[in-house]
Amino acid sequence: MLVSLLLAAVLVLAGCPPRSSIAQITRDPGRYTGKEATIAGKVVDSYGALGRGMFQVNDGTGTLWVYSNGFGVPNNGLKVIVTGRVQQGFSFGGRSFATILSETQPRH
Repeated sequence: MLVSLLLAAVLVLAGCPPRSSIAQITRDPGRYTGKEATIAGKVVDSYGALGRGMFQVNDGTGTLWVYSNGFGVPNNGLKVIVTGRVQQGFSFGGRSFATILSETQPRH
């Protein structure tokens, strides 16, 4: 029984992607550009329509805009875990963003 529980715990933890802090990403965006990263935090601003849009996440170390194309836009105040590809020099809705996370998986 103990072995089964231990094995289940290992499988669950192995399925969780490692998280990066927003400060790590914004401090050295070139290191993360084109790579997948996972962040967790609270939505502090958002806008969008028809499943596309942008929302800003604050993890306590900084804020980062997330582009959502087909995953919807969460409400302000919601806690989220987001996985996406880091991009630089992104424009959306007439606004320019230096560094963003382009969502690649449904959020938790």
